[in-house]
Amino acid sequence: MAWTTVLLLLTLLAVIVYAVGLAWPWVREWLTGLSSFQLGFLASLVAGMFTAVGALPIFMLRRISQATEDALMGFGAGVMLAATAFELVLPALEVAEAQYDSLSFSLAVLVLGVGVGGGLFLALHRLVPQERFRIGVEDSPDAAKIRGIYLFIFAIALHNLPEGLAVGVGFGGEDVRDGITLAIGIGLQNMPEGLIVAVAMMSLGYGKWPAFGMALLTGLIQPVGGLIGAAAVSVSQMMLPWGMAFAGGAMLFVISHEIIPGSHKHGFQTRATAGVLIGFITLIAIDLSIG
Repeated sequence: MAWTTVLLLLTLLAVIVYAVGLAWPWVREWLTGLSSFQLGFLASLVAGMFTAVGALPIFMLRRISQATEDALMGFGAGVMLAATAFELVLPALEVAEAQYDSLSFSLAVLVLGVGVGGGLFLALHRLVPQERFRIGVEDSPDAAKIRGIYLFIFAIALHNLPEGLAVGVGFGGEDVRDGITLAIGIGLQNMPEGLIVAVAMMSLGYGKWPAFGMALLTGLIQPVGGLIGAAAVSVSQMMLPWGMAFAGGAMLFVISHEIIPGSHKHGFQTRATAGVLIGFITLIAIDLSIG
């Protein structure tokens, strides 16, 4: 069952890549006529829709094993790590150097931006503590399990905001390839999340369509972040390195505080770590192929 799930996800991914490859000449011509604001919002919307694509196997499968779930989450973390490093942090430093013509000042921009981005989402996490989240099932014998699943879905939806922000900011630079690679990377990371959200909803007794709808809704948080990020860098190009560094810090917080710990708490750390390595290499390979 575990390998069937992975095979289905890889098949879906292959179909998407093949379809994009066929349509790429037309798509590229169409994209050149869009502003960075339009590109950022559209790309974050597409990346968010990958959450629903990842949930499609629920119509053919009843469940996935915990080991497979942790490996998929690790894969998503690896993809996000590569995207953060190569499509946000390093480009932020390059853009800052071009703008300020000073390596020391550019490093200061990077440090402050990453620190503020990670710190802001840490504060948001503290302001919305999980212990205070109630869903009206306190009298149910399965209240702890039900609350835990809803908390997980809430966390997935919340951390989609900085991911959308990163995509929106990623299209603010002159090299559109950075934004495309970032959007693809986050889209890849969204696929296992969508599947896990849908399976979690089905474990609570929901049907396949409501479970699929919940996975879609969690992904639609990303265009909101994309709209904010694209608007910020569209107002002023001077905001671009700050925005990239901020989005990078937010992404690092999500990876370190949510995804990796979540994939390591069930006893399948080795598979989760293997997933991180594979995801990291996959995103680098995609970046090189686009280049």
